[in-house]
Amino acid sequence: MRIATTIFLTDETIRPDRLARELEQRGFAGLYLPEHTHIPASRDTPAPMGEPLPREYGRTLDPFIALGQAASVTERLGLGTGITLVGQHDPVGLAKQIATLDFLSGGRFTFGVGYGWNVEEAADHGVEWSTRRELTRDRVALMRALWAEEPTAYKGEFGSVRASLAYPKPAHGAPRTLIGGAAGPKLFGQIAEYADGWLPIGGRGLTETVPVLRQAWADAGRAGEPEVVPYAVRPTPGKLAHYRELDLQEVVLQLPPAGEAEVLRTLDDFAQYL
Repeated sequence: MRIATTIFLTDETIRPDRLARELEQRGFAGLYLPEHTHIPASRDTPAPMGEPLPREYGRTLDPFIALGQAASVTERLGLGTGITLVGQHDPVGLAKQIATLDFLSGGRFTFGVGYGWNVEEAADHGVEWSTRRELTRDRVALMRALWAEEPTAYKGEFGSVRASLAYPKPAHGAPRTLIGGAAGPKLFGQIAEYADGWLPIGGRGLTETVPVLRQAWADAGRAGEPEVVPYAVRPTPGKLAHYRELDLQEVVLQLPPAGEAEVLRTLDDFAQYL
């Protein structure tokens, strides 16, 4: 089972290049970064992780620029978003960012897709909250048209693109796509429709939910099985043993949003799981 990591990188934490070097040298499989463009100071949406909202949420680095720096100082480390708030992006520009990062890193990018929790943040991007899932699906389809080998047009409910010359292409076709969110028929239906798997935050309750997702996947006519990658996990030996029993291939451990010394101490502790 691959052991990857995630962290809220900010202007106050360890830098992406320092962390990436340490992860690769120590044998960790990947680095996933979250995304928030901003956190409106006046907010009606309760934070799902509890109030007050942790300081790092309003200080996150842009994940694509940070992952680009990480890619430039590593050769094998996986690079991912956990997650990209796709509805808050222009899909044509986002397709270019992802394709460039994947091309320059030699196909190391995992596209974590999310719908968000902060209504006010999304509204500032013009996102209608009730249709954000459909908007996200539409934008992913548009991006895949731009990533296609031949110029491919796309016309969807929320956007369209002409058949276009759009290079570079991702290194191996559309990058691995994992959707984050709480278990349920709607989420599992969308994973089975257009993704490669699921990023369940915290990794709890998988004994019950993984078989349900696998059944939704089979009912949709998808071959094989969906990837399930427990995300932002605070590890114990028992948890990781349980994930192995479920035949999961990767887990993403949560690092503290801290300076270099504290992060490296945490990596020393996590070394027991490698």
